[in-house]
Amino acid sequence: MGNRILRIDNVRKTVNYLKKNGLAGTFYAAAERVQEERKADYRYTAPDAETLAKQREETADYPYLFSIVVPAYETKETYLREMIASVQSQSYVRWELLIMDASMGSDVERTVRQIIHDTDDMRIRYSRLSENRGIAENTNAGIAAAAGEYIALLDHDDFITPDALYNMAVCVHQSRRAGVSPILLYSDEDKFDEGAQTYVFPNKKREFNLDLILSNNYICHFMAVETGLMKRLRLRADYDGAQDYDLVLRVVDSLWPDSALVPETARICHIPKVLYHWRSHRDSTALNTGSKTYAYEAGRRALADFCAKRGFQAEVGHSLHLGFYRIAYEPDLLGVRRDVGMVGGRILNRKGCLLAGGYDEAGRCLYEGLPARFTGGSTHLAALRQDCAAADIRCMRLREELQPLFSEITGLPYREKSLTVREGREKREIRTADVSGLTCDEAGYRKLSVALGEAVRREGYLVVWDPGITIRL
Repeated sequence: MGNRILRIDNVRKTVNYLKKNGLAGTFYAAAERVQEERKADYRYTAPDAETLAKQREETADYPYLFSIVVPAYETKETYLREMIASVQSQSYVRWELLIMDASMGSDVERTVRQIIHDTDDMRIRYSRLSENRGIAENTNAGIAAAAGEYIALLDHDDFITPDALYNMAVCVHQSRRAGVSPILLYSDEDKFDEGAQTYVFPNKKREFNLDLILSNNYICHFMAVETGLMKRLRLRADYDGAQDYDLVLRVVDSLWPDSALVPETARICHIPKVLYHWRSHRDSTALNTGSKTYAYEAGRRALADFCAKRGFQAEVGHSLHLGFYRIAYEPDLLGVRRDVGMVGGRILNRKGCLLAGGYDEAGRCLYEGLPARFTGGSTHLAALRQDCAAADIRCMRLREELQPLFSEITGLPYREKSLTVREGREKREIRTADVSGLTCDEAGYRKLSVALGEAVRREGYLVVWDPGITIRL
């Protein structure tokens, strides 16, 4: 039944996508999704009892209390029991579970109180709210009551892995020993197909990436925030549906004083392990992105608010994909963002596949070989602005104060040239560095690009790769 629901939802998504993006866009999106599903070979395996016992022993003296806040509303009993059981199964024992119930009926209260009675587990704290004030305000009631050092957010119909809090506690412990006090922790996640009783679609996330979070809330689940900051920020009801994204953006803003060129992202910690199971059912955004379309508009408004706070002259719009955004900077990114030193784009070969563009620190090209019309799968990473180690010198621009670095590394004066590029039926002008004085093979261009990117980052600036900038060789 579960796979059937997934197939029906894929049909529904395809129809909606066709209406929005046309036949060609739908064809390429469907082809890429088919390839992605064929390559999928994922199995989630929970830690065994021996491993969990060792984790419990290892962290027995850790002092960190985690408060897990769950806003509940007419939660299905099966989901509620599985969510609570997943918290009670934690190998890390210093936690409290705050269930804030805004239901009109009494089923949630009856179930929770029965579990507390049967297990004698007073770490579960139940509160009946006087009214349903929406997900943000209902969650805020739990945030106000939380006593832990970190507050984690858990949806009432999802559940966490038995080692979730262990991994977060270890991350906090190791970071503090290294002199860093984490302010935001997040993990990888997957989806749980309730019909087939299988785990699918693992989301292996990036380390914190400023321009990526300004394109999409890739952090999502499982997330915990330092309690003092969480109580100060709280969730904002005006952004219900995207309250988590709004929270993350405001956490980033709090780490970015006006005196700093870039935010203090060392205090944002990614745990590269699946710790959260996002349940897929008909009404969840995990399965049906159209079930809460208001949430994506709330996300756009949250991002626009962040840009306004940072003083960015920019307009925020929806991309072709729900939940993914595109910031249009005025007049351009380098002119608006003082934290960005280099902006680069894509270089396509004659077959229309990605040949060069953004690079990692080892000089590997991001999404190399991907057809130009593909976006990188369900996460659409290949279609999103993101920070990287370097950008190809044949398709990039530098801010003025960094242009001498270009001359030091290439031996050429920094000049820019205009190129006319075609995007579908339209043409537009872009400006890039003029490298006509160089005679390099691909390896040579890549070596120079990585060296220049390293120099830019050494000066404290970001290198941004923008797939919206494309040239062909």
